Amino acid sequence: MQSNTNVDLSQTTSVVCEECKGTYFEQALVLRRVSSILTGTGKPGFVPIPVFKCSECGHVNGEFIPKELQSLN
Repeated sequence: MQSNTNVDLSQTTSVVCEECKGTYFEQALVLRRVSSILTGTGKPGFVPIPVFKCSECGHVNGEFIPKELQSLN
């Protein structure tokens, strides 16, 4: 999460949900499975990737999805 206490909030813009126009968001995780070959432990693993989802409808705005994940499913 980005936070800068020296920012004048009057110089910022609102972020709204692309689906429902909600303005409240909560953090969620996208999990990516990692094969046992790549972990080096012989056991599969997971990589947690933090994103923000709308508190009202659960939608994740495109700008919150890391570029590396946008073409993956």
